[in-house]
Amino acid sequence: MGEARDGLVIGEITLAGVRKSVGHARGFVRAAVLGHLVPDDAGAADAGLHDTVLDDMIMVASETVANAITHTASGLEGGEVTVVLAAGDGVYRLEVVDDGSAGGLPHVKDEVGAETGRGMRIVDALATRWGFRAEGHRTVVWAEFPAPAVAGRGRARPPFSDRG
Repeated sequence: MGEARDGLVIGEITLAGVRKSVGHARGFVRAAVLGHLVPDDAGAADAGLHDTVLDDMIMVASETVANAITHTASGLEGGEVTVVLAAGDGVYRLEVVDDGSAGGLPHVKDEVGAETGRGMRIVDALATRWGFRAEGHRTVVWAEFPAPAVAGRGRARPPFSDRG
């Protein structure tokens, strides 16, 4: 997960590749973001900053972890999914690392109105930008969101590169 380390990693968790891990991923993202804010930023959360951005991040984490468990080897016996949250230069970067899918790649499906296949469409709609990269046999799906400028945290760090 080297590229995520361009910013400050504020949290990382590895979960079993089972459905209940989707809820654990949502809780992890909420706690990591709220724990990253300094007291002066607490008012920003109350003012609505995180009412939208945090909710979007939680939804994207939910969709990408569910996709990893459903569509990759992460959902097989002993599979895992790792969630990494980093912050840098006014950006939160969420990464979900799966155990690989034998060549299948994340994509936005064209079909509208289907019961399934909306996950990446949701990611595309909510994230500022998103993409994926291979790390050996594993796939990393990443999504970026605006982060508050936090005094003394992350200002001097370079922005995330377009390598991912």
